[in-house]
Amino acid sequence: MSIIMKGSEVAAAMKEELLRGVGVLVQRGIAPQVGIVRVGGRPDDLAYERGARKKMEAVGIRCVVTELPEDISQVEFQQAFAAVNDDPATHGILLFRPLPKQLDEEPVRSMVNPWKDIDCMSPVNVAKVFSGDESGFAPCTPEAVMEVLAHYGIALKGKRVTVIGRSMVVGKPLAMLLLKQHATVTICHTRTVDLAGTCRSAEILIAAAGKAKMIAADFVAPGAVVVDVGINVDEAGNLCGDVDFDAVAPTAGSITPVPGGVGAVTSSVLAKHVVRAAGYLNGLI
Repeated sequence: MSIIMKGSEVAAAMKEELLRGVGVLVQRGIAPQVGIVRVGGRPDDLAYERGARKKMEAVGIRCVVTELPEDISQVEFQQAFAAVNDDPATHGILLFRPLPKQLDEEPVRSMVNPWKDIDCMSPVNVAKVFSGDESGFAPCTPEAVMEVLAHYGIALKGKRVTVIGRSMVVGKPLAMLLLKQHATVTICHTRTVDLAGTCRSAEILIAAAGKAKMIAADFVAPGAVVVDVGINVDEAGNLCGDVDFDAVAPTAGSITPVPGGVGAVTSSVLAKHVVRAAGYLNGLI
């Protein structure tokens, strides 16, 4: 039977480090604070917001939510975002995306203070991730994958790693983080010819395509590490990943579940970034 890599165990291990980091800030008279900007009330945004607030409050980080109407104009949206960005009490900013169709994300991507950009929205931080500059902030989900692999002692140096997904949110930045750890990385996607065959050659397979249960047993080599980043809803209305867990688990050496895997670590990474951002902004790093 494969090892189930539970996100709750990773988050619990990270909590001690977070508490220490917040304690250092508080001793210096700094109250770490994150500003969440949410347009409308999409159920997935609200669910992530609840989880993030719970995580932040558990380690002593204040969470302030700016809730904006779904039909807000571009001008009003940028004004509201600028107010959070310019607030000296706010150390990190999280903007829920995608935005409603009438809004253009590009102006705020350029506007956000790179030192407050805790989920890698700014072109400055994107460039840092792709150049290997660790002073920037990587997107939280790819970094959560790295935290899971590190916690469970999955060595990356020289390993054949296949990432399914090429988005700027997960696939591409994750590939850069893996390369930084000397993995040999292949990026695939839903249009890759013989996708199953390519995946079977991987020692570590990371699924981030956004297609429910697309990774079947014949995609996975015996003993491979399988990390499922997908969050989907199946035909029965249940939350599931990109991996058909029941079919793949008997073959995999280690595997993350959905729910309870990578997603459970993402808010801990967000909190970690807030602590680091507060240190940057106050000259402690």
